[in-house]
Amino acid sequence: MITEISPDQFTEDVTESLRDVAEAADQADQVNTLNEQTCLSLKHHGLSGARLWLASDDAGTPVGLALLRGHDLDLVVRPDARNQGVGSGLMAQVAATGDRIEAWSHANHPAAAQLADRFSVPLERELIVMSRRTALPVPPVELPTDISIRTYHPGDEEELLRINAAAFKQHPEQGHMTLADFRDRTAEPWFDPNGLFLAIDAASDSILGFHWTKVHRDEKPPYGEIYVVAVDPHAAGRGLGKVLTAVGLQHLATTGVDDVILYVEGDNEPALAVYYGQGFARLRSEVQYQGTPRS
Repeated sequence: MITEISPDQFTEDVTESLRDVAEAADQADQVNTLNEQTCLSLKHHGLSGARLWLASDDAGTPVGLALLRGHDLDLVVRPDARNQGVGSGLMAQVAATGDRIEAWSHANHPAAAQLADRFSVPLERELIVMSRRTALPVPPVELPTDISIRTYHPGDEEELLRINAAAFKQHPEQGHMTLADFRDRTAEPWFDPNGLFLAIDAASDSILGFHWTKVHRDEKPPYGEIYVVAVDPHAAGRGLGKVLTAVGLQHLATTGVDDVILYVEGDNEPALAVYYGQGFARLRSEVQYQGTPRS
Protein backbone atom coordinates (compact mmCIF):
# COMPACT_ATOMS: atom_id res chain seq x y z
CA MET A 1 0.00 0.00 0.00
CA ILE A 2 1.26 3.49 -0.89
CA THR A 3 0.04 6.52 1.05
CA GLU A 4 0.82 10.18 0.50
CA ILE A 5 1.73 11.97 3.73
CA SER A 6 0.49 15.53 4.08
CA PRO A 7 2.52 18.19 5.93
CA ASP A 8 0.24 18.02 8.97
CA GLN A 9 0.70 14.23 9.09
CA PHE A 10 4.50 14.58 9.23
CA THR A 11 4.84 13.41 12.82
CA GLU A 12 7.73 11.97 14.77
CA ASP A 13 6.39 8.49 13.93
CA VAL A 14 6.69 9.26 10.21
CA THR A 15 10.18 10.66 10.74
CA GLU A 16 11.14 7.45 12.53
CA SER A 17 9.76 5.39 9.63
CA LEU A 18 11.84 7.37 7.14
CA ARG A 19 14.90 6.89 9.31
CA ASP A 20 14.34 3.12 9.57
CA VAL A 21 13.96 2.67 5.81
CA ALA A 22 16.96 4.88 5.02
CA GLU A 23 19.24 3.29 7.62
CA ALA A 24 18.45 -0.22 6.36
CA ALA A 25 19.32 0.90 2.83
CA ASP A 26 22.47 2.65 4.08
CA GLN A 27 23.74 -0.55 5.67
CA ALA A 28 22.98 -2.67 2.63
CA ASP A 29 24.39 -0.25 0.04
CA GLN A 30 27.24 1.18 2.15
CA VAL A 31 26.30 4.79 1.31
CA ASN A 32 24.19 7.53 2.85
CA THR A 33 20.92 7.05 0.99
CA LEU A 34 19.48 10.47 1.85
CA ASN A 35 21.87 13.30 1.09
CA GLU A 36 22.70 16.19 3.39
CA GLN A 37 20.37 18.70 1.75
CA THR A 38 17.41 16.32 2.05
CA CYS A 39 18.08 15.67 5.74
CA LEU A 40 18.53 19.35 6.53
CA SER A 41 15.35 20.29 4.66
CA LEU A 42 13.31 17.71 6.55
CA LYS A 43 14.86 18.75 9.86
CA HIS A 44 14.27 22.49 9.43
CA HIS A 45 11.29 22.68 7.08
CA GLY A 46 9.41 19.38 7.32
CA LEU A 47 7.31 18.77 4.20
CA SER A 48 6.98 22.46 3.35
CA GLY A 49 7.21 22.62 -0.45
CA ALA A 50 7.54 18.84 -0.69
CA ARG A 51 5.48 15.71 -1.29
CA LEU A 52 6.08 12.41 0.47
CA TRP A 53 4.76 8.93 -0.32
CA LEU A 54 5.27 5.96 2.01
CA ALA A 55 4.98 2.34 0.88
CA SER A 56 3.96 -0.22 3.52
CA ASP A 57 3.78 -4.01 3.56
CA ASP A 58 0.68 -6.03 4.49
CA ALA A 59 1.49 -5.62 8.18
CA GLY A 60 1.59 -1.83 7.83
CA THR A 61 5.38 -1.59 8.20
CA PRO A 62 6.96 1.11 6.00
CA VAL A 63 9.21 -0.44 3.36
CA GLY A 64 9.86 2.45 0.97
CA LEU A 65 9.60 6.19 0.46
CA ALA A 66 9.56 8.76 -2.30
CA LEU A 67 10.25 12.38 -1.38
CA LEU A 68 9.84 15.06 -4.05
CA ARG A 69 10.98 18.57 -3.18
CA GLY A 70 10.97 20.84 -6.21
CA HIS A 71 12.65 18.69 -8.87
CA ASP A 72 14.74 16.73 -6.36
CA LEU A 73 13.58 13.16 -5.84
CA ASP A 74 14.74 10.73 -3.17
CA LEU A 75 13.38 7.21 -3.62
CA VAL A 76 14.43 4.48 -1.19
CA VAL A 77 13.30 0.86 -0.79
CA ARG A 78 14.25 -1.25 2.20
CA PRO A 79 16.56 -4.11 1.10
CA ASP A 80 14.20 -6.90 2.18
CA ALA A 81 11.36 -5.36 0.13
CA ARG A 82 13.25 -4.96 -3.13
CA ASN A 83 12.28 -6.74 -6.35
CA GLN A 84 8.63 -6.73 -5.25
CA GLY A 85 7.39 -3.73 -7.24
CA VAL A 86 7.73 -1.23 -4.38
CA GLY A 87 10.07 1.07 -6.28
CA SER A 88 7.88 0.96 -9.40
CA GLY A 89 4.79 1.73 -7.34
CA LEU A 90 6.44 4.75 -5.73
CA MET A 91 7.79 5.97 -9.06
CA ALA A 92 4.33 5.70 -10.60
CA GLN A 93 3.05 8.10 -7.94
CA VAL A 94 5.83 10.54 -8.79
CA ALA A 95 5.18 10.16 -12.52
CA ALA A 96 1.50 10.98 -11.99
CA THR A 97 2.51 14.48 -10.84
CA GLY A 98 3.87 15.22 -14.32
CA ASP A 99 6.91 16.89 -12.75
CA ARG A 100 10.46 16.77 -14.05
CA ILE A 101 12.77 15.04 -11.57
CA GLU A 102 16.44 14.95 -10.66
CA ALA A 103 17.29 11.81 -8.70
CA TRP A 104 20.64 10.58 -7.40
CA SER A 105 21.63 6.96 -7.05
CA HIS A 106 24.32 7.30 -4.41
CA ALA A 107 25.45 3.71 -4.87
CA ASN A 108 25.02 3.72 -8.67
CA HIS A 109 22.72 0.77 -7.99
CA PRO A 110 21.59 -1.46 -10.90
CA ALA A 111 18.01 -1.33 -9.58
CA ALA A 112 18.04 2.46 -9.92
CA ALA A 113 19.17 2.12 -13.53
CA GLN A 114 16.38 -0.36 -14.22
CA LEU A 115 13.78 1.91 -12.63
CA ALA A 116 15.03 4.93 -14.58
CA ASP A 117 14.85 2.93 -17.81
CA ARG A 118 11.35 1.68 -16.98
CA PHE A 119 10.13 5.28 -16.57
CA SER A 120 12.29 6.77 -19.37
CA VAL A 121 14.41 9.03 -17.17
CA PRO A 122 17.89 9.37 -18.71
CA LEU A 123 21.20 9.37 -16.88
CA GLU A 124 22.73 12.86 -17.09
CA ARG A 125 25.51 13.24 -14.49
CA GLU A 126 28.16 11.26 -12.67
CA LEU A 127 30.04 12.23 -9.53
CA ILE A 128 33.29 10.48 -8.66
CA VAL A 129 33.91 9.87 -4.97
CA MET A 130 37.64 9.85 -4.25
CA SER A 131 39.52 8.88 -1.10
CA ARG A 132 42.95 9.56 0.38
CA ARG A 133 44.75 8.34 3.51
CA THR A 134 45.65 11.13 5.92
CA ALA A 135 48.95 9.36 6.58
CA LEU A 136 50.12 10.27 3.07
CA PRO A 137 52.34 13.36 2.97
CA VAL A 138 50.66 16.46 1.58
CA PRO A 139 52.34 17.60 -1.66
CA PRO A 140 54.24 20.81 -0.88
CA VAL A 141 52.77 24.08 -2.20
CA GLU A 142 54.09 27.61 -1.90
CA LEU A 143 51.82 30.31 -0.54
CA PRO A 144 51.95 33.39 -2.79
CA THR A 145 53.54 36.35 -1.02
CA ASP A 146 50.44 38.50 -1.56
CA ILE A 147 48.08 35.93 0.02
CA SER A 148 47.44 34.98 3.64
CA ILE A 149 45.31 32.17 5.09
CA ARG A 150 42.95 32.54 8.02
CA THR A 151 39.91 30.69 9.36
CA TYR A 152 36.27 31.73 9.24
CA HIS A 153 34.90 34.65 11.28
CA PRO A 154 31.22 35.56 11.67
CA GLY A 155 30.54 38.24 9.08
CA ASP A 156 32.34 36.38 6.28
CA GLU A 157 29.09 34.84 5.04
CA GLU A 158 28.22 37.33 2.31
CA GLU A 159 31.63 37.08 0.62
CA LEU A 160 31.73 33.29 0.98
CA LEU A 161 28.33 32.96 -0.67
CA ARG A 162 29.33 35.35 -3.46
CA ILE A 163 32.47 33.35 -4.21
CA ASN A 164 30.59 30.05 -3.94
CA ALA A 165 27.95 31.22 -6.43
CA ALA A 166 30.57 32.48 -8.88
CA ALA A 167 32.82 29.42 -8.61
CA PHE A 168 29.94 26.96 -8.98
CA LYS A 169 27.85 28.93 -11.46
CA GLN A 170 27.29 25.80 -13.54
CA HIS A 171 26.81 23.48 -10.58
CA PRO A 172 23.11 22.69 -9.98
CA GLU A 173 23.32 22.13 -6.21
CA GLN A 174 26.38 23.84 -4.76
CA GLY A 175 26.07 27.09 -6.70
CA HIS A 176 22.62 27.78 -5.30
CA MET A 177 23.58 27.75 -1.61
CA THR A 178 21.70 30.51 0.23
CA LEU A 179 22.39 32.26 3.52
CA ALA A 180 19.70 30.06 5.11
CA ASP A 181 21.45 26.96 3.74
CA PHE A 182 24.77 28.22 5.10
CA ARG A 183 23.28 28.88 8.53
CA ASP A 184 21.60 25.46 8.59
CA ARG A 185 24.99 23.84 8.02
CA THR A 186 26.91 25.97 10.51
CA ALA A 187 24.28 25.11 13.14
CA GLU A 188 25.03 21.40 12.77
CA PRO A 189 27.22 19.66 15.40
CA TRP A 190 29.90 18.83 12.83
CA PHE A 191 30.61 22.47 11.94
CA ASP A 192 34.03 23.70 13.07
CA PRO A 193 34.97 27.30 12.20
CA ASN A 194 38.62 26.29 12.56
CA GLY A 195 38.12 23.92 9.64
CA LEU A 196 36.92 26.61 7.21
CA PHE A 197 39.98 28.23 5.63
CA LEU A 198 39.96 31.51 3.68
CA ALA A 199 42.53 32.86 1.24
CA ILE A 200 42.90 36.62 1.83
CA ASP A 201 44.32 39.19 -0.58
CA ALA A 202 47.00 41.13 1.31
CA ALA A 203 46.39 44.40 -0.53
CA SER A 204 42.59 44.59 -0.25
CA ASP A 205 41.94 42.23 2.70
CA SER A 206 39.23 40.63 0.54
CA ILE A 207 38.42 36.93 0.40
CA LEU A 208 39.61 35.24 -2.80
CA GLY A 209 38.68 31.64 -2.03
CA PHE A 210 37.94 29.15 0.70
CA HIS A 211 38.26 25.51 1.67
CA TRP A 212 35.51 24.17 3.92
CA THR A 213 36.45 20.87 5.55
CA LYS A 214 34.12 18.49 7.32
CA VAL A 215 34.67 15.62 9.76
CA HIS A 216 32.04 12.87 9.83
CA ARG A 217 32.44 11.76 13.46
CA ASP A 218 29.05 10.00 13.49
CA GLU A 219 30.25 7.47 10.91
CA LYS A 220 32.06 4.22 11.70
CA PRO A 221 34.92 4.71 11.19
CA PRO A 222 34.89 8.52 11.15
CA TYR A 223 36.40 10.24 8.12
CA GLY A 224 37.17 13.70 6.81
CA GLU A 225 35.86 15.41 3.71
CA ILE A 226 36.98 18.15 1.36
CA TYR A 227 33.52 19.66 1.62
CA VAL A 228 33.88 22.73 -0.61
CA VAL A 229 36.87 24.31 -2.35
CA ALA A 230 35.94 27.52 -4.17
CA VAL A 231 38.05 30.25 -5.74
CA ASP A 232 36.80 33.57 -7.05
CA PRO A 233 37.02 33.32 -10.85
CA HIS A 234 38.74 36.72 -10.86
CA ALA A 235 41.57 35.14 -8.85
CA ALA A 236 41.97 32.12 -11.13
CA GLY A 237 45.45 31.17 -12.25
CA ARG A 238 47.16 32.02 -8.96
CA GLY A 239 47.27 28.46 -7.64
CA LEU A 240 44.86 29.17 -4.80
CA GLY A 241 42.91 25.94 -5.29
CA LYS A 242 46.02 23.83 -4.68
CA VAL A 243 47.08 25.98 -1.73
CA LEU A 244 43.68 25.81 -0.05
CA THR A 245 43.39 22.07 -0.69
CA ALA A 246 46.80 21.47 0.89
CA VAL A 247 45.93 23.59 3.94
CA GLY A 248 42.70 21.66 4.43
CA LEU A 249 44.39 18.29 4.05
CA GLN A 250 47.02 19.27 6.61
CA HIS A 251 44.23 20.25 9.01
CA LEU A 252 42.24 17.04 8.47
CA ALA A 253 45.36 14.99 9.22
CA THR A 254 45.28 16.45 12.77
CA THR A 255 41.64 15.55 13.48
CA GLY A 256 42.16 11.85 14.21
CA VAL A 257 40.62 10.45 11.01
CA ASP A 258 42.39 7.99 8.75
CA ASP A 259 40.73 8.89 5.45
CA VAL A 260 39.53 11.94 3.55
CA ILE A 261 36.97 11.86 0.74
CA LEU A 262 35.78 14.33 -1.88
CA TYR A 263 33.23 14.51 -4.67
CA VAL A 264 34.12 15.69 -8.18
CA GLU A 265 32.19 15.78 -11.44
CA GLY A 266 33.01 12.73 -13.53
CA ASP A 267 33.77 14.82 -16.63
CA ASN A 268 36.03 17.34 -14.85
CA GLU A 269 39.29 15.95 -16.16
CA PRO A 270 41.52 18.83 -14.91
CA ALA A 271 40.21 18.46 -11.35
CA LEU A 272 40.52 14.68 -11.46
CA ALA A 273 44.14 15.03 -12.59
CA VAL A 274 44.88 17.40 -9.69
CA TYR A 275 43.31 15.09 -7.13
CA TYR A 276 45.04 12.00 -8.48
CA GLY A 277 48.29 13.97 -8.21
CA GLN A 278 47.51 14.72 -4.57
CA GLY A 279 47.20 11.04 -3.73
CA PHE A 280 43.45 10.52 -4.09
CA ALA A 281 42.09 7.31 -5.59
CA ARG A 282 38.66 6.55 -7.02
CA LEU A 283 36.36 5.02 -4.42
CA ARG A 284 32.99 4.80 -6.20
CA SER A 285 30.64 6.79 -8.41
CA GLU A 286 27.20 8.34 -7.89
CA VAL A 287 24.88 9.05 -10.81
CA GLN A 288 21.94 11.37 -11.36
CA TYR A 289 18.89 10.75 -13.56
CA GLN A 290 17.04 13.78 -14.93
CA GLY A 291 13.81 14.04 -16.86
CA THR A 292 10.05 13.68 -16.71
CA PRO A 293 9.10 10.08 -15.81
CA ARG A 294 6.60 8.42 -18.11
CA SER A 295 4.64 5.44 -16.85
